[in-house]
Amino acid sequence: MKKETFKNRIALQGGAYSLVITAIVLAILVAVNILVSALPKNVTQHDISSTKLYSVTSNTKVVVNALDQDVTIYWIVQSDKEDDVIENLLGKYESLSKHIKVVKKNPDIYPTFAEQYTSETVQNNSLVVECGDRSRFIGYDDIYLMEANMNEYSYDTSFDGEGAITSAIDYVVNEEQPKIYLLEGHGETELPEIFREQMEKENMELETFSLLTADAIPEDADAILIYGPSSDISEEEKGLLEEYVSDGGKLMVMAGPTEKGTLANLYGILKGYGVETVDGIVVDTDRGHYAFRTPFVLLPDLKSSKITDPLIEERYFAIMPVAQGLLVQNGEHVTELLTTSDIAYSKAAGYELDSYEKEDGDTDGPFALAVSVEAENGGQIIWFASSHFLDEMYNAYSSGANLDLAMNAMSSVIGENEAVAIRSKSLNYHYLTISDSTASFLKLIMIGVFPLVYLGTGICVTIGRRKRNEAK
Repeated sequence: MKKETFKNRIALQGGAYSLVITAIVLAILVAVNILVSALPKNVTQHDISSTKLYSVTSNTKVVVNALDQDVTIYWIVQSDKEDDVIENLLGKYESLSKHIKVVKKNPDIYPTFAEQYTSETVQNNSLVVECGDRSRFIGYDDIYLMEANMNEYSYDTSFDGEGAITSAIDYVVNEEQPKIYLLEGHGETELPEIFREQMEKENMELETFSLLTADAIPEDADAILIYGPSSDISEEEKGLLEEYVSDGGKLMVMAGPTEKGTLANLYGILKGYGVETVDGIVVDTDRGHYAFRTPFVLLPDLKSSKITDPLIEERYFAIMPVAQGLLVQNGEHVTELLTTSDIAYSKAAGYELDSYEKEDGDTDGPFALAVSVEAENGGQIIWFASSHFLDEMYNAYSSGANLDLAMNAMSSVIGENEAVAIRSKSLNYHYLTISDSTASFLKLIMIGVFPLVYLGTGICVTIGRRKRNEAK
């Protein structure tokens, strides 16, 4: 009897000891949980997504850490309709700086709040970024972007929350933004909407001007943009542009062959830096260097540079249709950005070409299709030998690579800042597809077999322990 009492006392003491240890462990876990919940999200959450969807880039950290003014981000969303990805992103911003505050505005409670910032239809999970008397509205469709995928006849979705918010913060805290002057007066093609919208998103102010009515380049110009002229500039205009560049100005040109005549004066700007232009339209007979079975819709090689490297790393291809051939005679200050194959040539017939075969008068390649020129006093020229590559169709077929290429070039000429260097993150995931029979089998295993195995293991362990205790 005494032996049995002793055993019970030992068991009771063991149970009490286990209970105390369990209580201590639970208390520690609760304390740790409370402590962790108080830490910033950027410390407690780790992003393992392939596109770093739940992370912010170093560019954003530079912009946010430099803040010396208070910025409020209004999150316009109904209760229980919060987007998890946006919520996580806003938490990252708030944890990065004491100058950023996120405030929810439920449109059911504040139905007219957004009207003071925008006349657009306001969807759930839209944002307003405000600092003082400057603000920017960010619509839900500015955060989740839909772009046509011409290869698969579908739409690609990307998340541009970080780019939109960081750009908006940069805009509201800086009254002075890069100013781009768009040359007009020579039958220029209208700037594509996608390019214009992207420039506005990246805080570049765009204004048109004419050198026909001005004696000099505007003093506040950060860069001059020439897009798709159909007629040539004058000698006087050429001189003003050359002087502007040699004095440290930045010039970006997108000009290909024209249907009538040539742009001798405009192309003459390049000649002073050892780059010759070839009359006609470039065709490439290497099958790997053109698209859609059309040898003048070119798929050029991307040469390494800060403008093209982001596309090279992501394995994107630019599409350059109806391009002028550029021959680099002196490469000391010239960087080739896009090049044809060695068996490309320029068809002298231009828009009148009726054959892709090489004929008398055609000029042998290879050619550059885009170049970057370093001029005196820090001046720069970036020249694309096509004015069609930003057309919506070609940009869609390149999966947006053409637009990225143009924006990388524009960011380069204005002096790229952190806020405009953030690109959207793809949400096009690849899912595992299984048959119904396989799904049913997996459900049976997970819901039926595994629990029974665990239960059986538990019973066996319990019976084994009892037998060992009885044997003592």
